[in-house]
Amino acid sequence: MKLKAENQVLANNLPLVTLSLPELRSVTCLLMAKVGSRFETDKIAGISHVIEHMVFKGTKKFPTAFDLSSIVDSIGAEFNAFTSKEYTGFYVKSAIGQINTSLEILSQLVQQPLLVSEELEKEKGVVVEEINMREDLPMTQVFEEFEILLYGLTPLGRKTIGFKKSVKGLERQDLLSFMDRFYYPGNMVLGVVGGLDKVKDLSSRVTGFFNSQASKKDKSSLPKLGFNQVKPQVSLHFKDLKQAHICLGVRTFPRGSKKRYALSLLNIILGGNMSSRLFSEVREKRGLAYYVKTDTQSYFDNGYLVCQAGADIKRAEETIKVILKEFSLLKESVSGRIKPEELKRAKEYIKGRLALALESSDGVAGFIVEDQLLEGKIRSFEEILASFEKVSLEDVLEVVRSIFLEQSLNLAVLGPFKDKARFAKLLKL
Repeated sequence: MKLKAENQVLANNLPLVTLSLPELRSVTCLLMAKVGSRFETDKIAGISHVIEHMVFKGTKKFPTAFDLSSIVDSIGAEFNAFTSKEYTGFYVKSAIGQINTSLEILSQLVQQPLLVSEELEKEKGVVVEEINMREDLPMTQVFEEFEILLYGLTPLGRKTIGFKKSVKGLERQDLLSFMDRFYYPGNMVLGVVGGLDKVKDLSSRVTGFFNSQASKKDKSSLPKLGFNQVKPQVSLHFKDLKQAHICLGVRTFPRGSKKRYALSLLNIILGGNMSSRLFSEVREKRGLAYYVKTDTQSYFDNGYLVCQAGADIKRAEETIKVILKEFSLLKESVSGRIKPEELKRAKEYIKGRLALALESSDGVAGFIVEDQLLEGKIRSFEEILASFEKVSLEDVLEVVRSIFLEQSLNLAVLGPFKDKARFAKLLKL
């Protein structure tokens, strides 16, 4: 079955992307704006995330949070939002017969939020407690410290949630000005995915709800950040824990790189699932960690691959050595290089995950809207599968050679440690 998203631009300059999945009885309406924490300044750090919270406190038609939740509950739907460093999203998922209500709710959240000052004061306290919560979650904290290590005192290095001081200092006018600057039709994308074969005149329905005037503003843009790392880096954070939490990674490629498919397959082989090399070596064979995994991230100008693990405090150094050994084996040992059957398994894994994604209207919506918003085009699932299928062992090895360099190593450690040098001396490939 070929699946191709339809793309059009409404009269008010709002891009609309749709994809019909006839077998589904649900529909997801997702709107994403090209704005996130790296578009902020230190003074208003966290404002994108605060806005994500505040729109749910009441809109012009649904003045209170209870009014909003009541209308969503009355149709058995779900709604939520999310903030990242480069985009913010809001969605409503419902039965296909309730698409008009879903579109109306979504349009109210983005176009008509009240942003009441009294509610803002309460919600700032909620966000501060969310910051406190994240600081009590070692897995989250060490990951944030890893990104700070990579990107330093830049907007990309700043935590998406912001600082307690900056959040407490936000005022209603700050939110209004920020939304006026970034939440305009040309800087957003609306996606509608699900059983659309049962929906007539979808464009007219959308236009009826998303009818703000076309904006003459240019699409938001950012200067590219470049980082010339010349030696390994360590970030050590003391915390009285019963487990050491580790993030060890390397710099990779920006979003849209031609190497993205080879990198994704490498990630799966190295630590992307329960049959991966690191899971087998670190957890199954040696029992060093309860969790160990790798992941990749690609921003428009930068990227990284990171291995994250939680290990016994007394075996933290051993865990790091084993991870580094697996990095080295990929490029230096003939016996350690990726084998054809490993690459084949990784490709089949990707195919399976994509097949599962097609069973969820919200998963598909997130994929196609993000593609359109950040890359200006939507890759078809057939195109993606074909791109993965074309990846050769040499393609993966080329990625291995280019990213696993000693000077590119970055290690963040969270636990009851004070001697940074003991970890720095481990960073060798």
